[in-house]
Amino acid sequence: MLKNDAGFFQRYDFVLFGVTMTLIVFGIMVIASATQGAIDPDLISRVPDQINYAIIGLIAMTLLTFFDYRYWMGLSSYLYLGNLVLLGLVLVFGVEGDAGAQRWLNVGIRIQPSEIGKILLILTLAAFLAERYKDLDKFSTLIKAAIFAAIPMGLVFVQPNLGMTLVYAVITATILWGAGLRLKHVLILLLIGTLMFPLVISQLRPYQLSRITTFLNPDSDPDARYNVDQAVISIGSGGLLGKGYTIGSQNAGRFLRVRHTDFIFSVIAHEFGMVGALTTMGLLLVVIMRILRGARHAADPYGAMICYGVAGMIFFQTFTSIGMNLRLLPVTGLTLPFVSSGGTSLLFTMIGIGLVQSVILRRRRLTY
Repeated sequence: MLKNDAGFFQRYDFVLFGVTMTLIVFGIMVIASATQGAIDPDLISRVPDQINYAIIGLIAMTLLTFFDYRYWMGLSSYLYLGNLVLLGLVLVFGVEGDAGAQRWLNVGIRIQPSEIGKILLILTLAAFLAERYKDLDKFSTLIKAAIFAAIPMGLVFVQPNLGMTLVYAVITATILWGAGLRLKHVLILLLIGTLMFPLVISQLRPYQLSRITTFLNPDSDPDARYNVDQAVISIGSGGLLGKGYTIGSQNAGRFLRVRHTDFIFSVIAHEFGMVGALTTMGLLLVVIMRILRGARHAADPYGAMICYGVAGMIFFQTFTSIGMNLRLLPVTGLTLPFVSSGGTSLLFTMIGIGLVQSVILRRRRLTY
């Protein structure tokens, strides 16, 4: 615990907190616009659900800020086992969604364990490497860490959830990079990954392959191309300042599908223009930079690797979500952090921020 309130105000990253909450409030506004006039009960409930999860996330984020992050290191074995059990339950009792993907558990409310697993992977892989910090120059340590991360990653992949599998891979790579990998070991790991790529492709479901082929050859699937084309039209038609909140024709006219989740960035660009889109990107960049700043000043390798993992997660999801809206990347279904509709995603991204704040409060150059 911290000794006094003055110490708290000196250490707490109010910029990170303020920007995070700004993105969340803005996201709720955009979701409200994207679901206006909806008659589907699921769409009608999106705004109140997002608000409820934001409130729960704020409480969780605050509690984790004051809870010393180093305690999680002692619980890492239990957290890792719990992650495997949770992901395994999805394969047995999971609720199917679009295209037969089995990614959710129904426990009164629908939760997506792979979102929970992102944070658990960060906490456990960081602990695994911190315990072996003096042996990180050994290739055997790298292989053990890769296997450690590959097990939960594989359970996510077979749901199937390729987008989230890539998030897990990026989290793993970011933490390994933050731990200080040797360059030759990185090259060997990349070579192994390249050799395994054909095996991964052979296991993809038809709709997953369709997303890739549609990206490479848009004419192969006119229906899928329509949605991406509408996203690009929405962004382009927004101009400098946008069409206006709730009155953009692409959004209000429902030409843009899944606009509250996958294509929410297109709604932002359409209604708030290039200024709104760049501002959103800028705020997300500030979040990432503040987290990396926390990593640089962390009191120990474990805290630094937690920060690197959270930063990698937010960066990759941001990059991928915006990239697919701009037709620069295949559609993956990943949410835009803090902004897209998705309660479990929002909650556990906020939990990630709480863990980062815990590291920042206990950074090495200040006493506690």
